[in-house]
Amino acid sequence: MLDAIRYVVDNGIKWRSMPVDFPAWDRVYAFFRRWRKNGLVKELHDRLRGKVREAEGRQVEPTAEIIDSQSVKGAASVPAVSRGYDGGKKINGRRRHVITDCLGLLLMVLVTAADVTDRRAAQALLPHLHGQFRKISLVWADGGYTGLLVDWAKEKLQLTLQIVKRSDDMTGFVVLPRRWVVERTLGWLLRSRRLARDYEKLPASSEAFIYFSAAMLMSRRLARPAHQPAPGQEQPRWAAVA
Repeated sequence: MLDAIRYVVDNGIKWRSMPVDFPAWDRVYAFFRRWRKNGLVKELHDRLRGKVREAEGRQVEPTAEIIDSQSVKGAASVPAVSRGYDGGKKINGRRRHVITDCLGLLLMVLVTAADVTDRRAAQALLPHLHGQFRKISLVWADGGYTGLLVDWAKEKLQLTLQIVKRSDDMTGFVVLPRRWVVERTLGWLLRSRRLARDYEKLPASSEAFIYFSAAMLMSRRLARPAHQPAPGQEQPRWAAVA
């Protein structure tokens, strides 16, 4: 069942186009819907994130985070009640608000209509994040989160919201401190064809697919050999076969 869902996420197929090697599509979809309703997708993702952080020599619970958003076009299957128009990006669809740790691993996801501002979504995300991760005290963000949100986070949640701005004398592509981590994560998500645009009727389904995509990346990361060969030092054929 999990391999079937991973296939849908990776290749972006319709549920009814499930290959015959997997269980029937309606059984797989029922399995996905049950996991989504019971919060098991996020639980699987969070457990994998803890394993990855331990493998990287970090504590399971992070102490700092980065927040950002990504607007994606909505397919015809996205209802009008949960979609909007992002005037800045000129995109009609939905917006993915994500919070990551310093390794780029997802901590929390919220999918809204594209016209929901970053500050408004952050006011909904940060209290839940603060309740789940009590050690977090610092949040990095871009200029879209400036204003009253900075004081609100400090007074209500005891969180320091540090804005990483792009200076006026910068031209072309420039890697900004801390912000590049969450932007790289958003790029990772777009490798999954199901996430190239939003096809889901429910925002909760979009969030579940994002967690599944991140879980796929982390499981591959954990499955890699502990000692990768140096460039130019390939393993012998017998080792690859073994």
